[in-house]
Amino acid sequence: MTSKLIPVAAAVVLVCGIVSRASAADGIQLTQTRTSGTTVQTVQIQLDNTHMRTEIKDASGKSQIVLFDGTNQVLDIIDMEKKTYSEMTKADLDRMAGQMQGMMATMQQQLANMPPAQRAQMEAMMSGRMGGAAAPAKPVYKRNGTDKVGRWTCDKYDGYTDTEKTSEVCTVAPSALGFGTTDLDVTRQLAEFYSKLLPQAADQITSVGRLEEQGFSGFPVRRISAIGPRQTTTEVTQAGRVALAASVFALPPGLTKQESPLAAAGRRGR
Repeated sequence: MTSKLIPVAAAVVLVCGIVSRASAADGIQLTQTRTSGTTVQTVQIQLDNTHMRTEIKDASGKSQIVLFDGTNQVLDIIDMEKKTYSEMTKADLDRMAGQMQGMMATMQQQLANMPPAQRAQMEAMMSGRMGGAAAPAKPVYKRNGTDKVGRWTCDKYDGYTDTEKTSEVCTVAPSALGFGTTDLDVTRQLAEFYSKLLPQAADQITSVGRLEEQGFSGFPVRRISAIGPRQTTTEVTQAGRVALAASVFALPPGLTKQESPLAAAGRRGR
């Protein structure tokens, strides 16, 4: 269940603008390309101070829309082909996180009564089956010169987990893009929304943070994860400030609501 939500969160990872605040409209809009193997997706992100809309399209034109309302702490996932949507609230996430913590505490008590060899075997099995629910180790970033992404000259950082290179970012100063840290407050709200149940998803939601928080300086205009044959590359291709109507962040008409997996699981766990 949680593994299906991570790509959604991972898609919502790069937000920037290029016009100064003095002449800015009331929102930020950007276009990204996200490449994983032979799969290429186009991602459009629109946001204001408290809302975020992400539309993900594949090569066939099929699209999924994710709406986040930071004020009400609600996330809607929309399937435009099926004309359906599901809703997740902060209460759903918190309830499910509490249930998982309770399950883990019970399992730890059971493991404590097992012989060492059997306990090690069970812990390895649990790690394999439940690894998606745990936050991966944060990489340590090392500066590695500069590079070019679109029209931006960016500072390149290689991310290492232990001694293995596992990720890469290329960043620019927020001022070079025409926005400040407060312009991205909604991305921090989204990271907090996911943090208890899906900490790995929260870590993938990128905004402008301090060096000691994120391990590199500036804002990524390119991010590469899972270095190797299965790597995913996300790049900003267009960005700017635009006037955004309230309807941009509203559910499209004619949709049928479906129960989210989290809400269903939370109800079964009661």
